[in-house]
Amino acid sequence: MAQEADSPSSGASRAQARLEAAMDEQKRSFLRMVSHELRTPLNSILGFSEILNSELYGPLGAPQYKEYAGIIHASGHKLLKLVNQVLEIARLEGRTIDFDAASEPLDTALDDVLPSLRPEMAARSVGIEIAGPLPCVMADHRGLRQVLTQLLQNAIAFSPEGSVIRASAQAQDGMVELSIRDEGEGVDPDEIPRLMAPFEQAETALTRKAEGAGLGLPIADLTCRAMGGRLRLVSAPGQGLTAVVRLPAG
Repeated sequence: MAQEADSPSSGASRAQARLEAAMDEQKRSFLRMVSHELRTPLNSILGFSEILNSELYGPLGAPQYKEYAGIIHASGHKLLKLVNQVLEIARLEGRTIDFDAASEPLDTALDDVLPSLRPEMAARSVGIEIAGPLPCVMADHRGLRQVLTQLLQNAIAFSPEGSVIRASAQAQDGMVELSIRDEGEGVDPDEIPRLMAPFEQAETALTRKAEGAGLGLPIADLTCRAMGGRLRLVSAPGQGLTAVVRLPAG
């Protein structure tokens, strides 16, 4: 029996899908190119501003010069972080990162990422409680630490001063669920999909005060998916936000 020819509508749909895929790839290529091009001048800005701030070759004169050099250096770090996040999004969406799964202890992974977050925690007087010992998961070494860093940074940014972030995990049916909960204002459940989309932040008074382009949670989500896991958010106004990472048990 002869096969029926595709309808004009199905052919148009496939053509539209191919066009959208090509445009998405073009967008990712542009983001990768721009990110790489920005990093070179940023490295110079960071290097020379650090030399000026430390007065390596002698006093600068007026004290305002050293203050301004410090501001330039701090601003450069913020911009470099954004550039790296944009590049990471482009890589994850383009599936150009290879992940090698192995048994990773969550306790060790947290011990690795927490030292770099201590200054942010100290600035907001935020503590962390870990209900351990935590189980092992099957995950990529770098990918797991990327997820933990992004989720903890998000929790720190939206935690009230003097509050506590709580981390716990449980294993069930061959999977491990790691929960990271803050004591912030939380968001309406309808806003959660926006939090998972790049360059979005929920429209609450708290999140409007936060810096950044809203890339931390999308990076964590895409990284979890690339490692065969999932990330979901649970929140409600006045009840903080809980990030739940689900990965295969290690």
